[in-house]
Amino acid sequence: MKQIVILLSTALLFTTMSCAQNANKNQQSETTQQNAPQQDVANDEKEASYAFGVDVGNSLKNYNIEGFDVDKFIEGFKAIYNDDGKIDIEANRAVIQNFMTAMQTKKNEKNQSEGTAFLEKNKTEEGVITTESGLQYKIEKAGTGAYPTAESEVEVNYRGTLIDGREFDSSYKRNETVKFPLNRVIKGWTEGIQKINEGGKIKLFVPYDLAYGERGAQGSIIEPYATLIFEVELIKIVK
Repeated sequence: MKQIVILLSTALLFTTMSCAQNANKNQQSETTQQNAPQQDVANDEKEASYAFGVDVGNSLKNYNIEGFDVDKFIEGFKAIYNDDGKIDIEANRAVIQNFMTAMQTKKNEKNQSEGTAFLEKNKTEEGVITTESGLQYKIEKAGTGAYPTAESEVEVNYRGTLIDGREFDSSYKRNETVKFPLNRVIKGWTEGIQKINEGGKIKLFVPYDLAYGERGAQGSIIEPYATLIFEVELIKIVK
C-alpha cells in the first residue's frame, strides 16, 4: 500500500527527471549541429505540457482506481501548481493513504468472497474431492509410478490460472519442466501433488490460505486472498 502511494506521488517527478535528461542529451547534440533550424519554443512547451499530462494520467489509469474523479484531480493539480498556499501536504497524503487502504480492503473482501463462492460451487462438480484442509482436487489422469511424499523432490509440468481464467504461469509455455522439493512450495501443492503418482495429472483448486495468503504474490497478477487453479502433470520423483 505504501508503495502505491509513493508511486502516485512521485510519478510526475520521474517523468520530469527523464524528460530533463533527454533534453540535456538533445542540447548536447544540438551544439554539434550548427545549421539546425530554430525550434518553436512556445509550441514545444505546449506539447511537453500535454505529454506530462498524458504520462501522469497513464500512471494513474494503470492503478484502476474505482470512482476516480478526473475533474477533482485537475482542480487539485491546478491548486498545487499555482501555489495557492491553502494545501496541507501532509493532510493530503493522509487522504490518499486512507483511500488506498479502503480500496485495498474492498478488493481483498471481493477476492475472498468470490473465491469462497467458487469453491462452494466447485465441490459439487463430478470428480472433485475436498480435503480436510479445504483443498479441492480432481484426478485428470492416473499414473503408473510411485507416489511422492512431502519430502520428495519432483519434476512437473504445470499451468496456473486465477478463477476468472487468467493465466499467471505455465511451464508448458516455457517448454521446460520444473523440479522442486514438495516441502518448499505453497501448502496446496505440498498436499495436492501427493495425491497422484508418477505419470499422473491432477487439477488443484487452492484456497487463498493454502496459496499466497493475505499478501498475494508480489510482481504477479496473484492478488491477496486469491483462490488459484493449477493443472499439474507429475513427470517423476527425482531420485
